Amino acid sequence: MKKLIALLLPVALAVAGFAYYQVMVVPVVPRDGGPVTVQIPTGSSYEQTMDSLATHGVAPNRLFFDPLAERMEFKRKRMRSGRFTLAPGTSSVGLIRNLRSGAQATVDVVLTTEREPMNVAAKVARFLEPDSLAFQRLFQDTAFIDSIGYTPETLQTLFIPNTYEMYWNATPRDFVARMVKEHERFWRSNDRLEKAAARDLSPAEVYTLASIVEKESLQASERPRIAGVYLNRLRIGMPLQADPTAVFATREFDVGRVLYRHIEFDSPYNTYVYRGLPPGPITMSSAGSIDAVLTPEQHDFLYFCARGDGSGLHNFASTGAGHARNIAIYVANLKARGIR
Repeated sequence: MKKLIALLLPVALAVAGFAYYQVMVVPVVPRDGGPVTVQIPTGSSYEQTMDSLATHGVAPNRLFFDPLAERMEFKRKRMRSGRFTLAPGTSSVGLIRNLRSGAQATVDVVLTTEREPMNVAAKVARFLEPDSLAFQRLFQDTAFIDSIGYTPETLQTLFIPNTYEMYWNATPRDFVARMVKEHERFWRSNDRLEKAAARDLSPAEVYTLASIVEKESLQASERPRIAGVYLNRLRIGMPLQADPTAVFATREFDVGRVLYRHIEFDSPYNTYVYRGLPPGPITMSSAGSIDAVLTPEQHDFLYFCARGDGSGLHNFASTGAGHARNIAIYVANLKARGIR
């Protein structure tokens, strides 16, 4: 018996040593490469998690890894979901510790001036785990929208274009909760709430007007002046008559030029037909356009017209006669450029 033990002990020690080497030393992420980021979908089983790891080139020796996972209580009915970054040289033990209790890696959710909530849903789904339909369903849930203080028409005012760090497996409700916090932070900063109140406008009304300003000019330098024009019109009860609202109302977003059928289209969003602000924004507004409405250029202009010279800029006027002259300049510039 002693001889058998003497024979088997070295073998056992060798096997134990080899197993230790496999789980503690052998890297599952190459030492000479960069970090590897893996995504474990919500509801994944152990085997599905192993498949997800394999697709990212992380494939530990299952002969040793599976018993280790059992011993470290890593195997469970549903694995922890999320996005995790594995450092070069990570061992099997390090892998389990990282996936079981390590910090998640964040993703940058980039919001630009998306037109409507459905476009926001599609954009956010590019960065987070839920698909666009999951976001759309929440955005269309009127009871939920009401619970956070919005309507289907004003929901777009919740979103402020920016880059937000979030966890990849954030749910649609997590996303909205974050947007509510960011919205409140934005409006509390730079005296924006006070500036809106001084103009007798709510944040949603400021945002709605800013969305029109956003669409009127690609030149940020002009936006305070354009905002001033629309605020002057609102003050005297003059219709805004903003071309972008007519386009939004007709849903002909690719139209090259606004025609009579656009400006005559009956919709509460069409500011040629209805006075005052539309019921909600016609696009997501940038912070720059919001601030242009809050701190507009002070002037007496009531009209503006594109120059037509390719600069993207506009000429402004205080009277109808001055506006007519600017229209003539616009037409002449188009002709000079061979545009009809």
